[in-house]
Amino acid sequence: MLSCVALVCLAVAPAHAEGVVVALGDSLTAGLGVAADEAFPARLQARIRAEGYDYRVVNAGVTGDTTAGGLRRVDWALRAHPEVVIVALGANDGLRGQSPAAIRANLEEIVARLQAAGARVLLAGMRLPPNYGAEYTKEFEAVFPAVARRAKVPLMPFLLDGVAADSRLNQADGIHPTAAGQQIIADRVWPYLRPLLSPPK
Repeated sequence: MLSCVALVCLAVAPAHAEGVVVALGDSLTAGLGVAADEAFPARLQARIRAEGYDYRVVNAGVTGDTTAGGLRRVDWALRAHPEVVIVALGANDGLRGQSPAAIRANLEEIVARLQAAGARVLLAGMRLPPNYGAEYTKEFEAVFPAVARRAKVPLMPFLLDGVAADSRLNQADGIHPTAAGQQIIADRVWPYLRPLLSPPK
């Protein structure tokens, strides 16, 4: 089970940044077990700066959070007036065996509220280990593409693509990525995020 200790941090960004990207997630986003500048939102900030984009990345990852918790935090996230929000929630719901229907309803409401505020949304999917049972894991995984189709938002099929189940890229708990794993997440998120950003000036 993901830890219940909250961690929210702002990635360091230039004061002149014009746009805001919010990464709304759980401990995988918060960067549990790694330095703040090693979490994937901070690595995305570095990539954005290197590519000449003018955005500030806000790490709105809270360790232990669920889709229900994320829904309660939408208004807080919107205070940053984000142009883009990466929604990376659902892992804790799955690990706790929450109803896929409830997870979907929460995600649909999160996305709808973000869109209503004018934000562009990137949804990150999640998968579960096979020991959760074939039927449940299939229903769980199907939630994310269903939400993306209904809301017409881009979907990164699996946030931990290239990282999950690789002991070299995960901490001792086998769940949370190391700094190297977080960098891979950032590298895999980037092709989905880049089209949502306004072109560099």
